Parts: sequence; structure tokens; C-alpha cells
Amino acid sequence: MAETEYRIEELSQRSGATVRTIRAYQDRGLLPRPERRGRANVYDDTHLARLHQIAELLERGYTLASIKDLLSAWDEGRGLGGVLGLVAEVEGPWTDEVSGRVSRAELDELFEGGRHDEAVDEAVEEAVALGVLVPVPEAPGDFLVPSPQELAVAAELHRAGVPLLAVTEHLRELRSQMEHIAARFLDFTNEHVFTRYLAGRPGEEDAAEAADLVRRLRPLAQQAVEAELARAMRLLAARNLRDHLRSAAAAPSPSGERLVPVRLPAGTVEAVGRLVGEKHVGEFLTAAAEREVNARTMDHLTANGPEADASSRASQPANG
Repeated sequence: MAETEYRIEELSQRSGATVRTIRAYQDRGLLPRPERRGRANVYDDTHLARLHQIAELLERGYTLASIKDLLSAWDEGRGLGGVLGLVAEVEGPWTDEVSGRVSRAELDELFEGGRHDEAVDEAVEEAVALGVLVPVPEAPGDFLVPSPQELAVAAELHRAGVPLLAVTEHLRELRSQMEHIAARFLDFTNEHVFTRYLAGRPGEEDAAEAADLVRRLRPLAQQAVEAELARAMRLLAARNLRDHLRSAAAAPSPSGERLVPVRLPAGTVEAVGRLVGEKHVGEFLTAAAEREVNARTMDHLTANGPEADASSRASQPANG
């Protein structure tokens, strides 16, 4: 059965691509040249299928340069499906978190109790620049929230007293550091895992195997970062608390009492923190110390009661 033939105008109608776009694809090597018959260019179903492939890849966010590479892999028989599967794994979401949506009124309620505030205006602009909030074109004043957890953290920090712009600035700094960590993790896995796939263009089987590896290794970076962050926070929070307690002990008390700095083992401070909560550690240690002092005073008074006092008075020489 002979393939259907098209003039460029007919191909444009069938594919949805403009005549100008079809010619641009030809110039960039994305579309095979048509067959020349006399003064006319003739296209067929191969060209139509290729235009549909290009449109699908553009919808998935690929650039024309990357589309050309993918289509070259297809033309060379390496299998477009495997390559697309690998790219889909890499470009897919790296978290199970579900994005949300929020209105400007809800942001005002979340951060300022419903009161419209200029500080929120500036913070929203910063959040949009960072991609924390994504404006919805068809609904002015509404935003997509790629990470509701990130927004919840910002709200909690603000309720604790952190200015909104300080929160966005901290996020900007944190993002830069996390991108460095991610780059190091990718360098590490490329060197030890993916080098055999990245040395050349992967075939169908290689691409499928690499995609499976990405799927298995994807959570490892997050797990490693979470474990190390927990370790660092535990270490540094205990150290920070000891420094604050030491500073507080060295400062004059409101009652004028002399305060003396005391060094405590990190394990002791951590154990007290788990028992009463970190914000009550200082109060607990002070109360415990006072209780011990009072108990020892009572023991001393009991051991040196009235009889001891009488004996002490008898042993003293009489006055006069």
C-alpha cells in the first residue's frame, strides 16, 4: 500500500505545524528533506509521524537540540523508547510530595493573620523569584506551591519571630548549598556507577538499565542528607545550648547574684534535653543544682543539731 503524499500546506494542516515551522525543522535537521518532483516538494507519512514526535517531545519540555539527539538515536536504531525512559526518570519528580495551590488571601492569613502587609508583598515577590510560589496565569492572585512543606516551614519560622525576608534569604543560601551537595552526589555516582552508560549514547537495553538504576538510587541522596543533617543538628544544637548557658551564667543576674560559668558534658545536656525539652534545660539544671545545695544544707543542719550547738557553746570560754 502506497504511503499518502502531501504538499507542504497539506502536511501543515495534518500535523498542526505551520509551514514556516516545517521549513525551520528541515533546516535544523529535525525533519528529513522532502522528495523533489519537478517544481514541487512531496512529503509522506514519515514526515507526518516525525512532526507528531517533535510536538510530543516539545510538550514534555525538551529543547529542539535535545530532540535532535533523541531522534538521531531513533534513526540509528538505538531505540527512542529506552532513551525517553531514562530521561523521564532523571527529569521526573525526586520527591513523593504533592504540590498544592494557595491564594494571596490565604498567604495573608497564614503569615499575618489575614492582615494585608507590605512585608508579605515583598516576600511573595522573593518566593516567586525562588520558585517557592508559581503564579497561575489564568487565576491572578493564585499560586501553585511545588513544596507545601517548604511553605509550612516558612510560616512556622515566621510565627517563631523570624522576619519573612530573612526566611527567603536563608532559603536562597540553603538552596545554593544544597545544589552543591547534589552536584557532588552526581559526580560521585557518575564516576562509580553511570560512567559505562555516559561514555557513549546508550542503546535500548543500556538505557533501560540506567533508568532502573536512577529509580533505585534516587532516594539515596535524600536519605544521606537527612541522616547527616540530623547528626549535625544534634551536635551543633547541644554545643549552641552549652554556649548560651555559659554566657547566661557569666552575666549578672537581675537580683544581683554572682553567677559562675559551669562546663557540662555534652551527654548530660542532651539527656536533660530529651527529658524536659531543650528550651527548659537551663531552668532544669538550675533547679537541680539548687535542690542539691538545699538538700546538703539540710543534711548539715541535721547532723549539727541542738546538741551539737550546746556542745559547741560549752567548749567556748566564758566572756567577762
